[in-house]
Amino acid sequence: MKFSISFVDKAESAGNTAIVLASAGHAPAGLQAAGMGETLYEKASATAGFKAKLCSTLDLLAPAESAAARIVLIGLGERDSLSANAWLRAGGKAAAVAGKARKLVVYPDSAATASELADFALGMILGGYSFDRFKTTGKDEEEDGNGREIPVEIVTGDVTAANSAFADRQAVGEGVVLARELVNLPANILGPREFADKAEALSALGAKVEILDRDKMEELGMGALLGVAQGSVRPPYLAVIQWNGGGNDERPIAFVGKGVVFDTGGISIKPAASMEDMKGDMGGAAAVIGLMHTLAARKAKVNVVGILGLVENMPDGNAQRPGDIVTSMSGQTIEVINTDAEGRLVLADALWYCKERFKPRFMIDLATLTGAVMVALGSHRAGLFSNDDGLSKELADAAERTQENLWRLPLGDEYDKMIDSRFADMRNTGGSRYAGSITAAQFLKRFVGETPWAHLDIAGTAMGAPKSEINGGWASGFGVRLLDELVRAHYEARD
Repeated sequence: MKFSISFVDKAESAGNTAIVLASAGHAPAGLQAAGMGETLYEKASATAGFKAKLCSTLDLLAPAESAAARIVLIGLGERDSLSANAWLRAGGKAAAVAGKARKLVVYPDSAATASELADFALGMILGGYSFDRFKTTGKDEEEDGNGREIPVEIVTGDVTAANSAFADRQAVGEGVVLARELVNLPANILGPREFADKAEALSALGAKVEILDRDKMEELGMGALLGVAQGSVRPPYLAVIQWNGGGNDERPIAFVGKGVVFDTGGISIKPAASMEDMKGDMGGAAAVIGLMHTLAARKAKVNVVGILGLVENMPDGNAQRPGDIVTSMSGQTIEVINTDAEGRLVLADALWYCKERFKPRFMIDLATLTGAVMVALGSHRAGLFSNDDGLSKELADAAERTQENLWRLPLGDEYDKMIDSRFADMRNTGGSRYAGSITAAQFLKRFVGETPWAHLDIAGTAMGAPKSEINGGWASGFGVRLLDELVRAHYEARD
């Protein structure tokens, strides 16, 4: 379901569904416009026990005097405690109650600002997303391959301000939906080349995109990344996306994503149960491309680099073996203890390449890296590891505002020693079940030098995360809103 959203100073609800937003303890401002009297509202609310709690609903057949066919009240909760995330959730609830409506007319709370209404509209975009492109049955006759589009009019006293605020939110919504779509796609449809094509498509928004192939990566000495890819018939790529919205002399900020389009585990093969979910092992790269789309679409005033390491990990006769030793682009050698610990090998070369070529102000990598982080945090928070307290604090602040939640986990010399190797500079796992997400982060830390850096282990949040009003599917697009907020709050030039 898609929504075509516009802001208007007045709307005609004849024959359509009217959505009225209600704050706790107050008669909704949109009642009269929707054609419903306050007395009837009070009676219906008392009968149904509707107290306008956040995302609660009261669904009514419209009274005879109303031009609308249906009236749905959505609670906002206490007006004084409304956050941006609450408005998102309310918008997601509006998407959920749309049903078979031909058109939606939204009558907001009287005190709603342009920014709040833009957040509500973003919530509708996120809540309306679903992935059913490969289903051939059970769809409405009117649906095509792109789903059904419903026009939405949101009534406001300041159309210009609402449109301006929504332009940014719409870019965020597009980025999240792009990330979700890529994670949801099966690996036979989305291979490394097809993912690289998605990156190249960002040039239409003004981004500069380069695609490094196997020959170029061999020339650069990316033995860690190439070792992961050698078992697949599909060649690897490194996608380099630049958005130059800042000053000519401004050092960029950088985001690096793990893009393993399918992970069998290689020779250290995974159990068959739930292996189909490994089509989502490129969730980090999906978040980075979604973020880069957002920044380019909203013309962010900052210089940004996004790097995607795109490979497939397969157990072919040419596949990497446990015990192999590879040489990374940094010159450091790695003993491959377990070929299922492949994401960190991809990121090792991508991070080093980013550091050496772009000299960024900071680097943040995102990866569905370890099951261990899910043991520690479940699916409610991503693991945060960093060598920089200031960057960690900025990420924590952005997480609080977006509710894409993080929890900082430790790094330390005692963990670093767990990845020392007898035969090479390091090995790619700690060799035991303990501290698995930490030793993975310690491994990555060896490839960032003195650059401020953060690693987000999103194994539990990028896919299969708990459903909410703004995420009803399997892929969440986790990280796009979080990092857009980080950029917006701390690194983007002000007018």
